Amino acid sequence: MTWTDRPRRTIDTLAPVETPDGIELPLNPAGPIPRGGAWLLDLVIRAALLFALGWLLAWLQAVGLAVMLLAWFLINWWYPVLFEVLSHGATPGKRVARLKVMMQDGTPISWGASIVRNLVRQVDFLPLFYTTGLIAMLSNARFQRLGDLAAGTVVIRTGREANGRGSLPEGPAEPVPIALNADEQRTILDLAERSVRLNPERAADLCNQLSPLTGLDGSAGVARVQAWARALRGGQP
Repeated sequence: MTWTDRPRRTIDTLAPVETPDGIELPLNPAGPIPRGGAWLLDLVIRAALLFALGWLLAWLQAVGLAVMLLAWFLINWWYPVLFEVLSHGATPGKRVARLKVMMQDGTPISWGASIVRNLVRQVDFLPLFYTTGLIAMLSNARFQRLGDLAAGTVVIRTGREANGRGSLPEGPAEPVPIALNADEQRTILDLAERSVRLNPERAADLCNQLSPLTGLDGSAGVARVQAWARALRGGQP
């Protein structure tokens, strides 16, 4: 058997997690390089904010210095926390890099978790330029630095190709009217994702199998299945 005839292993960085609702989501943890790029961009943004504020406050002398110190504290400590919690897990740098931080179970990051991961960031930075954090990230499959491990969070790629899910058309999310178990929810997700890749007639034929549940058939039934899938994904396409 030659080398080219040997079976090859597929390198897969997807890390499946089970949500509190029982849905298994394949997430793609982000490695050090994209996270480092996002951090540098956020650093530039914060530096620009502080520079602009310092220029505006320079004429206030002592009062301006006091305000500047307060602004430095707020921007340095609360910039990542506010964006992570209020902007769907993404600071501006993470958003540009198509990253987001979330809880390990796939739920949105909480205030407490964001505060913890950003407090422990100071330890990750030691002794210089995130050496400790980098070692921690390279030591686990989810690339979690110490702050992530302490807070129970993970930084993931948000591109549709990155998380292993098929894309859905933009549109409203509609809650499923009855309780479904994990397998039934997965069936709806799979059907909705598959419907996008099929021609309209074939997609309608497949979704018509759920017409007793959707109450619709044809293209209207497809749209309802996709709306349910968006709801099961938490409103994401």
